[in-house]
Amino acid sequence: MKIQVAGQAVYLADGGRPFEPDRPAVILLHGAGMDHSVWTLPARWLAHHGHAVCAPDFPGHGRSDGPPASTVAELAEWSMAVLSELGAGLACVAGHSMGALVGLECARRYPERVGALALFGAAPEMPVHPRLLQAAAEQPTAAAAMMTAWGHAAAARLGGGRNPGMWMTGGAHRLLARAPAGTLHAALALCNEYAEGLDAAAGVSAPTRVVSGSDDRMTPARAGRKLSHAITGAVFEEIPDCGHMMMTEAPEQTLRALRAAFAGQP
Repeated sequence: MKIQVAGQAVYLADGGRPFEPDRPAVILLHGAGMDHSVWTLPARWLAHHGHAVCAPDFPGHGRSDGPPASTVAELAEWSMAVLSELGAGLACVAGHSMGALVGLECARRYPERVGALALFGAAPEMPVHPRLLQAAAEQPTAAAAMMTAWGHAAAARLGGGRNPGMWMTGGAHRLLARAPAGTLHAALALCNEYAEGLDAAAGVSAPTRVVSGSDDRMTPARAGRKLSHAITGAVFEEIPDCGHMMMTEAPEQTLRALRAAFAGQP
């Protein structure tokens, strides 16, 4: 479905059930260069188990109008505006990679609106290698290949997918490579420039779960653990034999972690 936020069209997935603001709301925030489709399994499960689900494409990503945002703070404000447009007040927030930074900022800036927080592939800072930034600006297809290689554990690069007939690395590369011109570079630059993770973490009051892949080379598990230690009462979970793309590498474990993070929240 599409809605209008600040005069621009925003595409969002609802998990197969229309968003009803009187049900417990969940917003699912994707990573740099990706779109709502990375949340397909969690979105469907949550939507068919009592939640109102919103998995939006960030500005300039997927089917949403651009231009891409330039700061994490801008995306946090935008995400809350999406929920407001849908008529939702309190919501559970989940984010992956760049989306995790956005979720962190949402929880810091709007503690009264974030009932629970789940951060996947998260770290207090997400510096991007200069070669990857340059490739994203000049050769985005090559940048997509680099991210695909770095973002998956060894098992994912040799098959091992949970869905028969699905190609994890091929699918990830295709998703990143089809991002609109300039989007991937803008999103990676946004992550690279964000330096407020620990300050934001100190301001989070919502129940929080930080989930890392044991073999994540983009946001290593040690960084996820560090972030969890900075959030009062946060739970840290490590998925074994998993890289950065846990939604496809370990879909069942990812869904279980999300359910645990949001269990009992209004």
